[in-house]
Amino acid sequence: MTDTTHETADVLVVGSGIAGCAAALAAAREGSDVLLLTKAERPDDASTDWAQGGISTTRGDPESLKEDVLEASDGTADPAAVDVLVENADDAVEDVLVDTLEIPFDETDDGEFDYTREAAHSEHRILHVDAATGSHILRPFLAHVDDHDRIEVRQDTAALELIADEGRVHGVVTDESATGHPIYAGTTILATGGIGALYGRSTNPEGATGDGIAMAALAGATVDDLEYVQFHPTAYAGSEAQRGSKRSGEAAERDTFLLSEALRGEGAVLLNGNGERFMEDYHPDAELAPRDVVARAVAAEREATGEVVLDVSPLEFESEYPGIAEKCRDRGIEGSEIPVAPCEHFLCGGIDVDDRGRTSLERLYAVGECARTGVHGANRLASTSLLEGLVWGLRAGEDAAATDATPERVEAPELRDSDPDLPERFAAEKFTRLRRTMDEYLGLERDPDEVARASAVLRRLKGEVDAYVRTRTARDLYELRNASVVALLIARAASENEESTGCHYVVDEAEEETTDPEPATADRP
Repeated sequence: MTDTTHETADVLVVGSGIAGCAAALAAAREGSDVLLLTKAERPDDASTDWAQGGISTTRGDPESLKEDVLEASDGTADPAAVDVLVENADDAVEDVLVDTLEIPFDETDDGEFDYTREAAHSEHRILHVDAATGSHILRPFLAHVDDHDRIEVRQDTAALELIADEGRVHGVVTDESATGHPIYAGTTILATGGIGALYGRSTNPEGATGDGIAMAALAGATVDDLEYVQFHPTAYAGSEAQRGSKRSGEAAERDTFLLSEALRGEGAVLLNGNGERFMEDYHPDAELAPRDVVARAVAAEREATGEVVLDVSPLEFESEYPGIAEKCRDRGIEGSEIPVAPCEHFLCGGIDVDDRGRTSLERLYAVGECARTGVHGANRLASTSLLEGLVWGLRAGEDAAATDATPERVEAPELRDSDPDLPERFAAEKFTRLRRTMDEYLGLERDPDEVARASAVLRRLKGEVDAYVRTRTARDLYELRNASVVALLIARAASENEESTGCHYVVDEAEEETTDPEPATADRP
């Protein structure tokens, strides 16, 4: 690319959730000049803002939290990575969230922190603000970072490609010009969030298209554990049509919101369509079993009885959880029984990183949901996502600054914008096709033959999208490209793992009714 309009930064951070903000803050504290890019235009475009339950601490007992993380992961989490999490948890929370940002975590009448408990936790150790902890953390964090004299925050800016050369990353190309705008950096930290946009119903914002994972994989970075897509068991089930669906992941309108695990932690119970409490039949911890267990149980009971509701009558729902209560009332739910269904929530795998967030590519880091630290294994423990993002963000930012790497200008990817614009709904229609395939065949349950069918559909879709991306530089096309790359990686990982583990649940084809995910008519423009 011949472009004289380029920029440099000591440390470049891509993403503005808790992990990206933590990385930027840590690097700036070490004296680096930091540029933070985000395609978000407002806080609720970041996944952190959607986080409800809270952020786990150890309450002075790291070994207990470690045991819960390992057990929830079905024994697959990396013990060394979990050690990093639990040994740094309380210091990170106190330093950044309590002392620096002064987050108003809920307190008891005695002025002590009001720790709550969530599924698969053996202790009350989770700090929270109502059930909207993410927004109460992210908004002051963004304001603090934005005011820092060593950090520039640039919103509504998407990274399209990594600038990589011989195993080293030198920055990114953004969509700030029609043929791409190169930004060179000493070190680059990806904090781009999850993959919720790949599924019809998700607790993630629509911009969660797997951008960082796709860009890193295309540049040659190692990715791992991508088959472990976690579904939250208690998301609002939506309209009557959605509640009648037999498949928990069936594509439908994206009107959903999370019914925080804190509700079950404080006594809410699950009832099937016959009004029966059923979780005790599936796991001795009942409603507080690991997420993968509860999610499959909810799906099974919905199929058997037509509906599952979360009964919040044991709680002071309106006063203790006003944000969730308001969302329910806005949708006409007046009683104490809220219809729920499993919903895509979190990717446990991602770009493979070490204990400092370093990837297999030199000078490239990844933190937050786009990274695979090894902490979550096959299934994530509740309220550890914000904590992992904070701990690894701080460690990666500090390490990236310590490299003292100088930005080097190398040849950047050549982007073209020569062909006419595509029809207005081109990307949206392709996304519908992708989501339908993911919902049907890479949801809560996976059949090997169905995964193979899905892979074939996704390969064709990616081929079509690649043909358009070659001659058009548009954010929605690149998001679609990224989503199709990650979808294929998930399908590949699922096909290579023949054993049910955590949230990767393998079933026999005879157990399920199958349909062809391909549309009946061609959908090319």
